[in-house]
Amino acid sequence: MPGCFVVTTEFRDAAASQSHSLGFEPAIVWVSHPIQNRSPQELEAIAAKAIDPILSMITEST
Repeated sequence: MPGCFVVTTEFRDAAASQSHSLGFEPAIVWVSHPIQNRSPQELEAIAAKAIDPILSMITEST
């Protein structure tokens, strides 16, 4: 089943470490950090920027 993670840039090191530990390289779309204090307009802009890479990762065949 295709999938990907959407993760803020703050967690790059943690994602790399966990991926290495699990022996798994997940598809990841990186978005700007932080998320929780963003205005609705800022969240919409982040989502608009991320949607094409997300769709590409979940629809491309490997």
